[in-house]
Amino acid sequence: MSLLAQNISFLARGRYLLRDVTLSLAPGEVLAVLGPNGAGKSTLLKVLAGEYHASVGAVTQNGRDIAHVPAISLARERAVMPQATSMSFPFPVRDVVALGRSPFRKISTRQFDQTLVNRAIELADIGHLAGRPYPNLSGGEKQRVHLARALVQVWGMDETRSISVRTDDETLANTASSGRFLLLDEPTSGLDVSHQHALLSVARREARHNGVGVLMILHDFNQVTAYADRVAVLQGGEMVAQGPVRDVMVPDLLSTVFKSPIRAIPDPNGGAVLVSQALDNVGIDPAL
Repeated sequence: MSLLAQNISFLARGRYLLRDVTLSLAPGEVLAVLGPNGAGKSTLLKVLAGEYHASVGAVTQNGRDIAHVPAISLARERAVMPQATSMSFPFPVRDVVALGRSPFRKISTRQFDQTLVNRAIELADIGHLAGRPYPNLSGGEKQRVHLARALVQVWGMDETRSISVRTDDETLANTASSGRFLLLDEPTSGLDVSHQHALLSVARREARHNGVGVLMILHDFNQVTAYADRVAVLQGGEMVAQGPVRDVMVPDLLSTVFKSPIRAIPDPNGGAVLVSQALDNVGIDPAL
């Protein structure tokens, strides 16, 4: 069971946005994708999600070429939180979250769906927004709404046995069987620091406790080292490095890819913090 891109290239308007990229995402792991602006990160996510079709190569989801799988079948196994979503109709937030249950409309029950919606609203910390019109929210609030929508989709349902969802502080019951995937495109954009870490903690918990394969595009090096198991680095549409975080998140490689001096400074709590040396040039103490 995996989400696998095999030697994919994506050509648009005569230009390769991705070239010969191979990447795998396994259930239960968190994979971070890094790269400068224009590196092809969002394009890669859209190809993995089936929104774009690879010009060369193939993407398989749980062993099936996604080009030949019905959209609803794909949606029952993976959820996508896009970088930006346009929605002008004044739907209440609760209804927007419930859209994530659409792939299961014919096989689920209203009661089960509502239980998952309530749990997702709680995890995303948007209970106070549940009745508000979606267009009236701030950018960060909308991000949290779409996290909740993606969660109720990726939780899916088990068609062979009764599922219960815990609403206390214990682990959510495993409604997501192996072979489910959560794709997050810059999920922390627009969020304050507290909600950034809360969102990333939810994503990591989905991997650890529900066996979900999580891919997330991030820009903060230290969020990658704190929350990811593996990291893939894109540059100019090509994969320049991938592997365990400890092997890839090293100053020399990051300095080359991002064309900015990166160094590691000691963390008083252990380990190291990766910072841009450019901070020194503007009088900012990178240890702050």
